[in-house]
Amino acid sequence: MTEPRPRLLTLLKTLSYEKREVTLASGRKSDFYIDCKQAVLTAEGHYLTGQLICELLQREAPEVQAIGGLTMGADPIASATATVSWQLGRPLAAFYIRKEPKGHGTQKWLEGDKTVVPGTKVAIVEDVCTTGGSTLKAIERARLHGLDVRRVVTLVDREEGGREAVEVEAPMSALFRKRDFV
Repeated sequence: MTEPRPRLLTLLKTLSYEKREVTLASGRKSDFYIDCKQAVLTAEGHYLTGQLICELLQREAPEVQAIGGLTMGADPIASATATVSWQLGRPLAAFYIRKEPKGHGTQKWLEGDKTVVPGTKVAIVEDVCTTGGSTLKAIERARLHGLDVRRVVTLVDREEGGREAVEVEAPMSALFRKRDFV
């Protein structure tokens, strides 16, 4: 079997990376775009993502009990990690943070709150970190729910200031960086 990190990078380069002019969520212009969901939502990409993040958390934040972040970017990553964590015998719960509170019923911000309760030690995940705005929003919402944010993990750090902004709130790890793509 191929080593997981280089194989996931190949999937990201093949399915997720595009050299073209785009406007990012931050409002910034960029000459490239990385849509990690294109790679992560494949069966192989889902497994590799979960495997690599489980390994990273075991090394850098073994106290973490749950993983999640701002929907949509974090959803498949949290799901993949939770699934693989079960297979590895170190189960982590997944949770999703809505961008807006649910418009009906409970009107909650966080999905998975029956198992991810206040005081739970969590890692926030993100697909791509540029300025850190989405990640900071996820950290804020998680803390408002009473979660103990121990680490942030991003698949790709665009190396545009996001890490510095996020690390004011929590340590951050990236599986890949901009330089891995260009």
